[in-house]
Amino acid sequence: MTNKRDGEIALPFDPAAESGPSVAFIGKIRSPWSPGNAPGNVKGARARLAEEGGACFIELDPRYADGLLGLEPGRQIIVLYWMDQGRRDLIVQTPRHTDGPRGVFSLRSPVRPNPIAMSTVEITSVDGTRIGIDAIDCFDGTPVVDIKPWIATVDQPVAQQPKG
Repeated sequence: MTNKRDGEIALPFDPAAESGPSVAFIGKIRSPWSPGNAPGNVKGARARLAEEGGACFIELDPRYADGLLGLEPGRQIIVLYWMDQGRRDLIVQTPRHTDGPRGVFSLRSPVRPNPIAMSTVEITSVDGTRIGIDAIDCFDGTPVVDIKPWIATVDQPVAQQPKG
């Protein structure tokens, strides 16, 4: 794989070579982003799109079209996508924005054993199997794993209660 930063630890095996369940990609993300110009997260994508313009949408495989019933503009959804160009070999990373190494499971980095990413986005339009979304942080053509509704009563974290 590529060079590691100080403090990073690579796995002694390739997670991509492991056997296991398969995933059916249900579509592709269309975005203005490509390697070298993608924002670091969906918040950054929203800011860049507001400044630079551009559009993001999900191109759903037509075989899954019936699954869109009930989705409409203004609704928030959670998009799960497969960061197919991300490395899969680092278990400890040294991000530029932290003060030292971090385990992969404490980061939202696309570099992980299973490169599944997620963003909560707002639907801006639905036209056939094309779902307009307010922003996304991945490369154009990234495979979509799933779409789930964001439901405030289910997905909003409860404030932690003091112990004792």
